[in-house]
Amino acid sequence: MTAEIKDIFQFVLKQAPFSELPESAASYFSKHIQVVYLSKSNQQDWLQDSQPNLYLIRSGIIDLISAKDEVIGRMSEGDYFGYPSLLTGDAIQNHIEVQKDGLVYILKEHDFDFLRREYKPFEQYFVRAHANRLLASRYKQQSETWSERKISELMTKEAVTITPDASIRDAARLMSEHRVSSIMITEHDRLVGVVTDRDLRNRVLAQDRDPCASLAEIMTKKPKHIFENNRVFSALHLMLKHNIHHLPVLNEAHKPLGMLTSTDLLRQQKSDPVQLIGRIYKAQNLLSIKNYAQEIPDLLRQFSYHIEDISLIGKLLSGLTDALTSRLIYLYQQQQGAAPCRFAWICFGSQAREEQTLHSDQDNGLLLPDNIDESAREYFAKLGAFVCEQLNECGIRSCPGNIMASNSECRGTVAQWSERFSRWILSPTPKAMLNCKIYFDMRFIDGASDLYAALSQSLANISKNELFYAAMATDINANSVPIGIFQQFKLEKDKGKHKYLDLKKRGVAIINDVVRLYALKAGVARANTLERLEALNKGALLAKSDINNLKDCWRFLTQLRLKTQINREGLPGNCINPESLSSLEKHQLKEAFYLVKQAQQASAFKFARGSL
Repeated sequence: MTAEIKDIFQFVLKQAPFSELPESAASYFSKHIQVVYLSKSNQQDWLQDSQPNLYLIRSGIIDLISAKDEVIGRMSEGDYFGYPSLLTGDAIQNHIEVQKDGLVYILKEHDFDFLRREYKPFEQYFVRAHANRLLASRYKQQSETWSERKISELMTKEAVTITPDASIRDAARLMSEHRVSSIMITEHDRLVGVVTDRDLRNRVLAQDRDPCASLAEIMTKKPKHIFENNRVFSALHLMLKHNIHHLPVLNEAHKPLGMLTSTDLLRQQKSDPVQLIGRIYKAQNLLSIKNYAQEIPDLLRQFSYHIEDISLIGKLLSGLTDALTSRLIYLYQQQQGAAPCRFAWICFGSQAREEQTLHSDQDNGLLLPDNIDESAREYFAKLGAFVCEQLNECGIRSCPGNIMASNSECRGTVAQWSERFSRWILSPTPKAMLNCKIYFDMRFIDGASDLYAALSQSLANISKNELFYAAMATDINANSVPIGIFQQFKLEKDKGKHKYLDLKKRGVAIINDVVRLYALKAGVARANTLERLEALNKGALLAKSDINNLKDCWRFLTQLRLKTQINREGLPGNCINPESLSSLEKHQLKEAFYLVKQAQQASAFKFARGSL
């Protein structure tokens, strides 16, 4: 081995995937490469369509540029490029721009093919790298659509604020000066109220109120608000649900940043399903609600054709179910009289996570005050039966396990619900673990939010039992991914002898379970899986690389799951025939299952050592 080849070999041996392969793989690579000095003057000679190669950067800095002239990524020592075309056979679409001259090692296509045949981990490394790049590209495109843009991106003006002891006239002058239709009322940098143009008309002029009076007399107290990193869809849903046109935007420290108006959002809106949510919230009778509900499947299918990430359908479908539920509660009270006391309608499972699919069923319940009497309980029994029955007729099928507000066990006081959770946590039987998987994904829908807050606080206090976490981790590892020892799919069969993979049970559900476990341990209050992972990013309980892997796997599996539902492929609702996938998609699916299995094992090691 010459000194030059030895130097190359020592460098290559330190790079993934060669660092995990026999030295013979690095030796082969080192002896079959071409070494070039890449500069701005010769950059156009490489990454040509007729010459697919694998490139490994030894030194220098290179930008990878898409066909749209957008920077995909900046690469430096140890980074590869050129592998997507080697894997897929597709034409090369990207080009490079050298930012700093340097050395690059080039491996020809037939030598790349030799290594991928001889060393499966070598091939898996580049399949995984390509999958991650595809996902990153899709998310970038997705973030440019109306529904996934961050709220902070829509705000063009800073917050206009004033104190509650200021006069109405002062507020009107300030609004005129800044040319805004609303103003936020703050104390010690905290939002305490809002005043809009409409308030000045209806609460001041129409009532002949003294303009020298304080804003505290006319402001809307404790207004609905949203945080800067929430998405456009969430803001629009909130405004439609509560029929508001001005939504304060806060940062994570609850400091006001600006005001979002309905006009701002309507400029972004391009989707009939979101319009449908608004119509449902305004429906005046059951017939209208049922007619609107019939539109949902086709609208969701049409919506899926216009977005890059169809996993967004889960959030949209959950929003539609929320709207149906709230309006049915409203109509019942219109017909039968107002509720005799405060209550909170809550949901569990996929609706709580905002991850519903076209095959999701109901999981809901009622939260009641501790001092409720028997006659009030009878009212809520009838309310629960009405709403659940009508949701079923609207296409949100009844829960086979009877986890619905029509079931007396799912109607309870704060104390009763807390006692149930405490019992499951302190005695984590298999049945208790099943209940925790459903009930620990919980979200408020309608009614008195303070009741829900009281229950949430109670759960935060009791869900700190280490035995409980160990039992959850053990239960998670009782499920298995459908991959055999030789990286082959382990298929299931239905009665018609159709072979398939269950993407929900063997993939998405495991991720949900793992993420829920870490979220409970970290005290994360959110139910949505991706939001839980985002919150976990701020702590040290789960490595950032593991968080990113779980995000990628969840999105990929959810995409496949929803795609097969929308395309009506004739298989069970959450299943897919892997033979319908391309070779690259099969590799990606195997890689996703492999990463899910790693996450399972890691949770057992962290929480259940000695229990398995």
